[in-house]
Amino acid sequence: MTAPLMSLVWTDHVTGRRGFLVVDRLVRGVASGGLRMRPGCTLEEVAGLARGMTMKEALHYNPEGRYVPLGGAKGGIDCDPQDPRAYGLLVRYLRAMRPYVESCWTTGEDLGLSQDLVDRAAAEAGLVSCVQAVYPLLDDEAAARERLAAAFAVEVDGIGLDELAGGCGVAEAVLAALDRAAVPYRGTRVAVQGLGTMGGATARFLARAGLTVVAVADVKGTVANPAGLDVEALLAARDAYGTVDRRVLRPGDRELPGDAWLSADAEVLVPAAVSYAVDAAQAGRIRARWIVEAANMPVLPEAEEPLAARGVTVLPDVVVNSGTNAWWWWTLFGDIGADPDEAFAHIRRSMRALVGLMLDRADADGTTPRAAAHALVTDRLPVIAERFGWYR
Repeated sequence: MTAPLMSLVWTDHVTGRRGFLVVDRLVRGVASGGLRMRPGCTLEEVAGLARGMTMKEALHYNPEGRYVPLGGAKGGIDCDPQDPRAYGLLVRYLRAMRPYVESCWTTGEDLGLSQDLVDRAAAEAGLVSCVQAVYPLLDDEAAARERLAAAFAVEVDGIGLDELAGGCGVAEAVLAALDRAAVPYRGTRVAVQGLGTMGGATARFLARAGLTVVAVADVKGTVANPAGLDVEALLAARDAYGTVDRRVLRPGDRELPGDAWLSADAEVLVPAAVSYAVDAAQAGRIRARWIVEAANMPVLPEAEEPLAARGVTVLPDVVVNSGTNAWWWWTLFGDIGADPDEAFAHIRRSMRALVGLMLDRADADGTTPRAAAHALVTDRLPVIAERFGWYR
């Protein structure tokens, strides 16, 4: 694949902090990708995420579906989201990026930002919507917007459907891998890094499937219990940033250092918080059989080779966490409605099929799931480009 179509660096005139936008590719003139806010965010990081979005869009291409894949893009802001100046910075960033959001970049929540916050800041920045660039591609814009708004208003046991969609996809990737290896759900232990939108929803779906969540990590450290944590109690005690109020911990729950989740006695690790969470040095601590990337780019390339040599399978982010983005477009384009059962069933079918294709390709090529996912993208991109137009 060639270099990104566009890379942009913006400097805030008030705080001096920088923001970034990378449009990797356009399909039918539009690209999709969320906006993250974290201290230390870089242009290189955003470019990698934008390339990942191109891959996620291509992997979910279904020639029989209403949803047509878009190109890939990503935004990033170098700031702690808990900084008192963060919201004003977000508004100014979106105001500066307004021409792109109006014309070619559809965005939404990502690390450090909730969808409610992005929507509020977008309105203050004068935008109709953070996904308005896709409206000209819809058959019935009013019906599509009403359908998406209805879906965002749905809650399932106290958590929004929009928050649960991605975790449902991650959990289904885990379950598909277990089924393929004939490993029963009962007795399979899981450690999750991050209990925010993606990590929290993943923990809920896995616990309800019968797996035992033995460790979760947040900014305060790792909470662990070899007999299993009370996932619902932890979810109910989170703040807006995914930090758990320790007052809800039970007598058997232990508080450990923040990186203790890496060496948890678990079959499955789910890094669901930050990028670059597992480097080569940390890889030696991992005892799990599977690492399932709910976060974007959590396992560094230099860590994946030694992990593979030890028989640890890494299921890559471009497949595992692609359900959130796809759910948005399935809903907006009308492949599914606002009903949660319909949404979860569609996500599960799609993720099962995609994980199966990836693992079949990895077995056939004698390579890793990540390399297999890249091969699937390479196969699909020319088809998408020929049918819908491709702007480099």
